[in-house]
Amino acid sequence: MRSATWLTALITVAVVAGVLLTTHRAPNTAGAVTDATQKTAAVIRANEGTRVDPPHVIPPPPPSPSPVPQPPPATSGGGGSAPPARPAAPTIVVNSTQQALINQDRAAHGLRPLTWSNCLSGVAVSNANRIAAQGYLSHTNGPQVDLTCRLGNQAGENIGYWSRGINDAQLNTMFMNSPEHYANIMGPYHYVATAWVVASNGYGYIAVEFG
Repeated sequence: MRSATWLTALITVAVVAGVLLTTHRAPNTAGAVTDATQKTAAVIRANEGTRVDPPHVIPPPPPSPSPVPQPPPATSGGGGSAPPARPAAPTIVVNSTQQALINQDRAAHGLRPLTWSNCLSGVAVSNANRIAAQGYLSHTNGPQVDLTCRLGNQAGENIGYWSRGINDAQLNTMFMNSPEHYANIMGPYHYVATAWVVASNGYGYIAVEFG
């Protein structure tokens, strides 16, 4: 049974280029506690049994060299061809309460909302089932699988649990109070999907996939 103290919510983050691997480490009671951790801990002490895990992020690849501009081809007519139209932005589809809360957070900071992705939904369901079955939080290859949806060149994942079942508002608050999870919510993504799974002990586990 997990400890109900604030130490259960200590956050560690690992972000490197290429393949990322993070593990949930046992709490360390020694040393100073940062301001960000104190802020998160205050929420946890007021809401016993909550924990969010380190967000998992795949950074974009380094930019390729800029192509040398070429002069437009000569035309025999008077007017040249019109430039190709930009692809239209995706229509916003909302399929979960957690997604709606994420879009409210983004709107409050002047950012475009994220639309639902059925492909990312499959990843979220799979990861929520996995962490619920194992009974603890860990990242495996969620963002790498997110990239196979071909929605962009960046991907991220937030996961967490609530000891009293599904609670979107509580987990959204926890994510927003963690600078690393907040960065995913405010990240340069266009798509998102979320999934909750309730384990046999009543704990609700959530996976949020960004792409």
